[in-house]
Amino acid sequence: MHINLTLIIQMLAFAALIWFTMKFVWPMILGPMQERERRIAQGLAAADQGEEELKQARAGGEAILREARERAGVILDQAQHSANEIIERARVSATQEGQRLVMAAQQQIELEAARAREQLRRQVGEIAVAAAAKLLEREIDPRAHEALLEEFAAQI
Repeated sequence: MHINLTLIIQMLAFAALIWFTMKFVWPMILGPMQERERRIAQGLAAADQGEEELKQARAGGEAILREARERAGVILDQAQHSANEIIERARVSATQEGQRLVMAAQQQIELEAARAREQLRRQVGEIAVAAAAKLLEREIDPRAHEALLEEFAAQI
């Protein structure tokens, strides 16, 4: 194999072509490739950041949901407590009202019994006067002997 001038010129031409390509063409190809690589890296970083934000949003949503459930539980407990208090107050009020009605009824009964006793005393007094009048065969004036009749009625 002989190295002749053609081969040397071809090697020099190839070296010139490589130099020209590396100096002028390669940067024009490499620039857009680097730009595309940068955009892809930014896209991947944005996707990672979006994924992280999504995780944080889910965690925040779960925390809010947990807090809402806790608040709902507290509100339910308070409502139950309030309902129990209202029921207890109503029961106490009803018991007091029932006792008041029973006492009023007892007072009414005692008043009616006192009236009935008084009426019975008067009727007994009138019967005694009528019986005494028949025994004596004369009429006794009830107004004249009213004090005596009251004393008699009190003894009965």
